[in-house]
Amino acid sequence: MQDKMAATTWQNFKRLFSYTRGLRFGLAAAIIGMLGYAGIDTLFFSQLQPLIDEGLTQDNPNILKYAPIFVLVAFSLRGVFHFVATYCLAWMGNHLVMRIRQQLFEHIVNMPVPFHDKESTGTLISKITYDTEQVLRAMSKALLTLVREGAFVIGLLGLMFYYSWQLSSIFLLIIPVVAVIVVVVSKRFRAVSKRIQKMMGIITTATEQTFNGHKVVLTFGGQEREFERFAKINNQNRQQRMKMVAAKSVSVPLIQIIASFGLAFVLYVASMEDMINTLTPGIFTTVVTSMIMMLRPLKLLTTINSEFQRGMAAAQSIFAVLDQDVEKDTGTIALKKAQGRIEFNDVSFNYQGSEKPALSNLSLTIEPGKTLALVGRSGSGKSTISALLLRFYNSNHGQVLIDNENILDYKLKDLRQQFAYVSQQVVLFNDTVANNIAYGKPDANREEIVAAAKAAHVLEFAENMADGLDTNIGDNGSMLSGGQRQRLAIARALLCDAPFLILDEATSALDTESERHIQDALNVLQQNRTCVVIAHRLSTIESADSIVVMEQGKLIEQGSHQQLLAKEGAYAQLHAFQFGE
Repeated sequence: MQDKMAATTWQNFKRLFSYTRGLRFGLAAAIIGMLGYAGIDTLFFSQLQPLIDEGLTQDNPNILKYAPIFVLVAFSLRGVFHFVATYCLAWMGNHLVMRIRQQLFEHIVNMPVPFHDKESTGTLISKITYDTEQVLRAMSKALLTLVREGAFVIGLLGLMFYYSWQLSSIFLLIIPVVAVIVVVVSKRFRAVSKRIQKMMGIITTATEQTFNGHKVVLTFGGQEREFERFAKINNQNRQQRMKMVAAKSVSVPLIQIIASFGLAFVLYVASMEDMINTLTPGIFTTVVTSMIMMLRPLKLLTTINSEFQRGMAAAQSIFAVLDQDVEKDTGTIALKKAQGRIEFNDVSFNYQGSEKPALSNLSLTIEPGKTLALVGRSGSGKSTISALLLRFYNSNHGQVLIDNENILDYKLKDLRQQFAYVSQQVVLFNDTVANNIAYGKPDANREEIVAAAKAAHVLEFAENMADGLDTNIGDNGSMLSGGQRQRLAIARALLCDAPFLILDEATSALDTESERHIQDALNVLQQNRTCVVIAHRLSTIESADSIVVMEQGKLIEQGSHQQLLAKEGAYAQLHAFQFGE
C-alpha cells in the first residue's frame, strides 16, 4: 500500500511536470536560484571554522578584515537568488495552473450530458477553483521549500561530514526514523486532503443551490433550515482541516525531538577524551551549529509536505476528470443543411441508473416542413424525444433518422447546427441583449440581430433599456422578466435560421398579449421548417400538422387536432380537462 501511494504521488508529479513544456527555462532559473540560496547559506556556515580557528586566534588576521565584505556580498547574492527563485517559480506555477484550469474547463464543457447529470455543478466549480489553487501551492510554495530547504539540509550534512565524519555519522542514524515518519504522515495528509477537497465541493454545491434559490428560500422561510444545513457541512469541513493540523502538529515536534536525540548523542561523544583531542573549537562549533540549523529546515520540510501532498491529491482529483472520455463524435457524414425529414424507428431509451424506460418502441415520422406537436403528462417522454434528436443521449435500441440517415453517422457539430431550440428553462448569459440573441450565430450583423429582435418583440422592451440592445442583462438575464427572457430566447432561435425547430413550452412564461405576438412570430418561423413542439397548453398546438399523445414513454394516439377530438380518446380528455368541457 505504501509503495502504491508513493508511486501514485510520483506518477501525478510526472504528469504535472509534463505541463511545464515551454516553461522549463523559468523552472531551471528557479532551481538555480533555490540551489544558490541554499549554497550561500551553507557557504556562510562553512566559514565558521576558519573564522574561529584562524581569525580569532590571530593565526590569520586577514580573515577578520575580509569578514564584513564577505557578509555583505553573501547576503546580497542570497537576496538575488531568493528573488530569482521566488519569481521564476511563481511564473512557472501560475502558467502551469492556467493551462490545467483551461484544459479542465474545456474538458468539462465537452463532456457528454450524462456526465453533467450525475456530477453537481458545485463539485465541478470546486475542481476548477479550489483544486487548481492547491496544485498552484504545491508547484510554487511547496516546491520552493522542498528544493531550497532540502538542498540546505544536504549542504549542511556535507559540511558536517567534511569536518568530522565520526560525529556526523551519528546523525545518520536518525534519518531512517525521520523517513518513516514522513512516509506515514504523507499518507495521512493525502487521505485527509482528498476528504477536504470533497467537502469543498459539497460547500460550493450547497452555496450555489441556496443562492440560486434565494427567492424560494425567502418565500418559504427556509433561512434557518439553510443555515443549519450549511453549518453542518461547514463543521465537517472544519473537522477535516483539524485532522490535517493534528497530523502536522504531531509530526513536526516528533521529528525535532528525534533530531535532538542525535544532537545530544553528538555532544556526548564530543566530550570523550579521544574526540576532544581531534576536534578544534572551529570544527566543533561548525558541526554543532550545522546540526542545530538543520532542525528548522527539517521542520519546514515536514510542514510543507502537507501542502505538497494536498497538491498531489488535488492533481489526482483533476486528472480523474481529465481521464474520462469527452463526448464521442463517431459521425463521418457532413451535413450543411438538412432537407427536414425526421424518423424514429422502433426507438427505446433508458436514462442511466433508471430501469423504467423513458421511451418504448417509439416509431413516428415527421415530413419536411411539417409541425409535430407532442402532448402528454410530465414524464411521458416528450422532452426525451428532443434530447435524442440533439444527441444529448443515444438510444438503447432502434434508430433516429434525419433525411433517411442515422443521426449517429452525421458529424455531431453539423447535426446540432440544424436545430434551433427554445426550452421552457431559458438559459441566458451575463452579456448584452444583442450578444445573447447572436449566441447561436456569432457572425450575425447588426441588421439581422435587430430583425430577429423585432420579430420576437424584444425591441418593445429593449428600446426602453439604458443602452438598448447593448444593455447587459445580468447573470442568466436577472434584469429581465420571465416573459422578456423567453422572448429573447425565441429571438435567438429566429436568428439561427435552422431547418429544424424544437419548441419546449416556448410560450409558457408569456402574458396573453405577448403570447399572441410571439405566436404570430412563431407561425412565421415555422414556415418551411420541420418543427417539434412540446406543449402542455393545447391551445398553442391546434394548428399542428400532427399531434402525438405520449403516455409512459409510448405513443398512444396520433392525428390532427380534429381527428383526435373525434376519437374521443386520451387527447379529447386532455382537451376537455383544459377547457372545462
